[in-house]
Amino acid sequence: MDYILELRQLVGHRPLMMVGTATLIIDERSCLLMMKRSDNGCWGLPGGGLELGEALEAGARREAREETGLELQDMHLFGAFSGPELFYRYPNDDEIYGVVIAYLTRGWRGEVSLNDEHTEWRWFTAADLPKDINPPIIPLIEKFKRGDLIP
Repeated sequence: MDYILELRQLVGHRPLMMVGTATLIIDERSCLLMMKRSDNGCWGLPGGGLELGEALEAGARREAREETGLELQDMHLFGAFSGPELFYRYPNDDEIYGVVIAYLTRGWRGEVSLNDEHTEWRWFTAADLPKDINPPIIPLIEKFKRGDLIP
């Protein structure tokens, strides 16, 4: 993500507002794909920051492809999330206030594969989600647990 790296050279670790996407990938059993992050050891969703000029859905598809190897098919808006609960301090001390546009999909092509941002992946039911969830996605996971899904 060149845009954020360029900003970091100017502002250091100070908080930035960062617009990003996340995608809830749901299988035929209504299980959620989660990936364990290599930087903090917490479970997360495919997603990340937008590049300048990038459309939200295009960013979500790009991040999912980069992080999972999957080509997403139909995507539905799951929700927009912001506020103090999306503050995050990365292990390198960079700080952000996230604005996350989340999508949900039940369709994709390909096989799940990992890149260097993640150490493992698993499918979770709403009842067996891991305890160590990446803090900025907790509001998304809470909505998933409530069953607020698009058919």
